[in-house]
Amino acid sequence: MKIIPRLCLLLLVVAAACSPRHYALITKVDDKKVDSIAHIIGPYDATNKVYEHQVDSFANIIKLTQPAMLMDSTGNLVPSGWVGTVNFGIRRPNYVIIHYTAQDSVQQTIKTFTVKTTETSAHYVIAKNGTVYHMVNDYLRANQAGLGKWGSITDMNSCSIGIEIDNNGTEPYTDTQINSLLVLLARLKKAYNIPQANFIGHQDWAPKRKPDPGPLFPWKILAQHGFGYWSDDVLEIPPYNYDHITALRLIGYDTSDSTAAIVAFKRHFVQTDVSPQLTQLDLNILYNIGKKYQ
Repeated sequence: MKIIPRLCLLLLVVAAACSPRHYALITKVDDKKVDSIAHIIGPYDATNKVYEHQVDSFANIIKLTQPAMLMDSTGNLVPSGWVGTVNFGIRRPNYVIIHYTAQDSVQQTIKTFTVKTTETSAHYVIAKNGTVYHMVNDYLRANQAGLGKWGSITDMNSCSIGIEIDNNGTEPYTDTQINSLLVLLARLKKAYNIPQANFIGHQDWAPKRKPDPGPLFPWKILAQHGFGYWSDDVLEIPPYNYDHITALRLIGYDTSDSTAAIVAFKRHFVQTDVSPQLTQLDLNILYNIGKKYQ
């Protein structure tokens, strides 16, 4: 590609990235990145238009300033009116849920998220080469967490950002995509003041249904950067009457199926052994981790 056409393409990419409707997390721009971004934008023009139409519909709903039309049991209208307050805001995410895609390629995942019939989505998808696809505005609700429970939360989609990582569930995560994930998490943590404890996996939220991001996910590295917790190198032995089920529940796990909760905990915090039995080492780790969530 000649210099002038490449410069024009770069300007178009930057304009798209800065637009309120089209933006991406771009940490470097070089020849390969320009070609890659241009390749990303083109094939999804149609689904981007559907996204924009849906956003416009939501915007129109938000703009409505009509009073609530209320009627009592006798059919009489209840007096009502509209007075706009000056104190309000929009949805701010307070959790990040990390998934693996369980599919064969990032292209397959993007197709899954751009087809109505699947009814599933995520805010971000991270490819093996580190490319970050932003698919839902952070302030909007994505269909990513599904049924589950974490502490007192039963509707995680309404308060979280979902990040899907291109991984079939049996392979190591690439260094490049983990580096991109760390950059993304740093931005999200700072932008929304997300607490360190609130970076969890799909397995943590839905232990009865989901195994992702699985025991190959580098939770220790994330914890070293302030995203979630990891156990200390020196561990105490818990008290003789230590109640591990209560400990799991206080961290956040749904313990209605104690076996599933134990496996989910071990996938996240032990990883070398994901059997449903707690060894003495597992109990020591649980005791240590539990203190961090208090």
